[in-house]
Amino acid sequence: MNSSVIASGSFVGNPIPPDSCAQEVLLTLENVHSLALIAQGAEIDLFKLILSSSIISKAVLLILLFFSVFSWAIIFKKFVVIRKLRRDSETFIRMFRKSKRFSEISTACESLRNTPLVEVFLAGYEELEAQLLPDGKTQAPGISHSPTLKTINVIQRALSRASSVELTKLERNMSWLATTASVAPFIGLFGTVLGIITAFGGLASEGTATIRAVAPGIADSLIATAAGLFAAIPAVIAYNYFVHQVKEFGSAMDDFSLEFLNLMERTFS
Repeated sequence: MNSSVIASGSFVGNPIPPDSCAQEVLLTLENVHSLALIAQGAEIDLFKLILSSSIISKAVLLILLFFSVFSWAIIFKKFVVIRKLRRDSETFIRMFRKSKRFSEISTACESLRNTPLVEVFLAGYEELEAQLLPDGKTQAPGISHSPTLKTINVIQRALSRASSVELTKLERNMSWLATTASVAPFIGLFGTVLGIITAFGGLASEGTATIRAVAPGIADSLIATAAGLFAAIPAVIAYNYFVHQVKEFGSAMDDFSLEFLNLMERTFS
């Protein structure tokens, strides 16, 4: 009898009715819709938490916003400037190495004034011209002399001084990025402490340890921490990047000064 029952298929797995499959699909769609509503509500609640926070917490967020906006403005500006400086520097170096006369290089510098190498060259060329000018007191009338250098040390000092001035220009506004990178986390930490104090105050007023009592203060503290990190992390990355770029420009100006002195000695020695 058992074999006949098994053979007849009475105990084979129960078939799934089509209605249950449709119900599962509907439940899945409802869950997805619920998650979307929760995410949208969380975004709305974030702005509500910021608006409902204390005056001191809002002041902390405004300070961090100021640091962040000003830092991003410096980052974009310096990135564009350094990109243009690098392009013009490569063009000037190729032109300098191809040319054999200082007068030709000086004429071509007018279209490449964005690169610091041009300012270094003009400083050295100006001092070079001053040394090559004939001295009317020692030169006898009617006798021509070939231009010769009096001293190289003066030209070296002129090149070094110009390099130092250009490095100072490149480092402009970088102190703000360093300040933001070091100060913003502590400002966020100050907001975190204020949020925890608010949480304990709510706990004391409620008298019981409930989520409703501590949630506003904890939310304020987490928002302040996130805002501090959001302002500090890009500033740290940008500062390290720009420091590396400034060092590369400093090395390029030192190398160019040596090339300038070499060409000067080959031409006038």
